[in-house]
Amino acid sequence: MKRAYTLGLYEKAMPSDLSWKEKLQAAKDAGYDFVEISIDETDAKLSRLEWTEEERLDLVRTMYEVGIPIRTMCLSGHRKYPIGSNDPATEKRGMEIMEKAIRLAEDLGVRIIQLAGYDVYYEESTPETVKRFGENLKKCERMAARAGIVMGFETMETEFMNTVEKAMAYVNEVNSPYLGVYPDMGNITNAAVMYGTDVLADIRTGLGHLDAVHLKETVPGKFREIPFGTGHVDFPAVIGETWKAGVRRYVTEFWYTGNPEWKKDLDQAVGMMRPLLDAQEG
Repeated sequence: MKRAYTLGLYEKAMPSDLSWKEKLQAAKDAGYDFVEISIDETDAKLSRLEWTEEERLDLVRTMYEVGIPIRTMCLSGHRKYPIGSNDPATEKRGMEIMEKAIRLAEDLGVRIIQLAGYDVYYEESTPETVKRFGENLKKCERMAARAGIVMGFETMETEFMNTVEKAMAYVNEVNSPYLGVYPDMGNITNAAVMYGTDVLADIRTGLGHLDAVHLKETVPGKFREIPFGTGHVDFPAVIGETWKAGVRRYVTEFWYTGNPEWKKDLDQAVGMMRPLLDAQEG
């Protein structure tokens, strides 16, 4: 019997030198339903946007061969090339990245692109960068709408968009079925602790607009490489709340850090999250 949800694996949880066939097979062996591809700010990952038609077709064939698809994309390349940048060349590159990422998503069968919620990252945020971000976001939405690809804001670790509520300000302004929120449970938990607010109430501000969820562990002030079960994210509570909000697509976000037994980390993540998600179906 098919489950009522799908659980995906963040690509960076596996060694980067594996072939796509090896990555997909490892995800399948661990019990995942799909893989989330990374298009980050490195040249290696950004070069994927230039894949030839044959390279794209090869990857699609590999998905069918292994029996597990790529269905979401983490597009963090905008950290280096933000669409709110004061530098016209950086801004132009950021918009080009968006256009090519949508095209790649179309070709691979990706349904959701997770957008980094930054106006700028390595520059200082100003009223001008915020305004430019908003203007370009509307252009991005039109590109996504044309392709039928959903974009969802990741709630980040910076003040600009570290809560669902902040992301929803832009979602409401654009007012499109192609722009929602793809929140990071670890980041919004950290924000709730910092602001003294309720993380579940923050999730509820996105009702009707939550596309998918990143299940990530954090501790106050730290946002990466915290092993599941060693941080402060209340996974039963946030899974329950996002499930009530209609989310049915989840991704475990964690990183390969050199552990030779990294496959056990995949098994542990599935072993922790599957029962919590299965419990929602009862």
